[in-house]
Amino acid sequence: MAEHGVVTEPQTVRLERVLPGPLERVWTFLTDPELRGKWLAGGDMELREGGSVELRFQHSNLSHEPVPQRYQVMRDGHRHTGRVLRCEPPHVLSYTWAEQTGAPSEVTFELSARGPDVLLVVTHRRLVTREDRVSVASGWDTHLGILEDRLRGQTPRGFWSTHARLEAEYEERFPRD
Repeated sequence: MAEHGVVTEPQTVRLERVLPGPLERVWTFLTDPELRGKWLAGGDMELREGGSVELRFQHSNLSHEPVPQRYQVMRDGHRHTGRVLRCEPPHVLSYTWAEQTGAPSEVTFELSARGPDVLLVVTHRRLVTREDRVSVASGWDTHLGILEDRLRGQTPRGFWSTHARLEAEYEERFPRD
């Protein structure tokens, strides 16, 4: 398993994490708005093919670090909408990401048991530019780290400091177009 996300196809990044289980618990952290809001974004999700997805990001709820200047537009939160493409509890969840932009990407979560743990694979597709891939990989890596902290009952790592470090690492790791 790679420590960082990888580019698996020209417009696709993939991240893997082994998380404390059981499988159903991790699934709940992906699908329950309150639990999802503790590591990614709250918002309603209709868990059926074609169902609506609303992700309400409030990064200030993830850690107590100040919002960097370049992300001040997100200071009071922001929202993404999408549609469920695939829902096979508790193993697969896939939905469009940021439909409101007119050019949505697609994220898929795949969960499988690994003894008492869970392998979570996140694949984000249709990331047109290298900048998109760097941004998405560093964002997912940061959010997944907070998910792991929450599942382990630990104080979540700082969102913005972790994101800045990972963004610099992905900037170095990902190939130029």
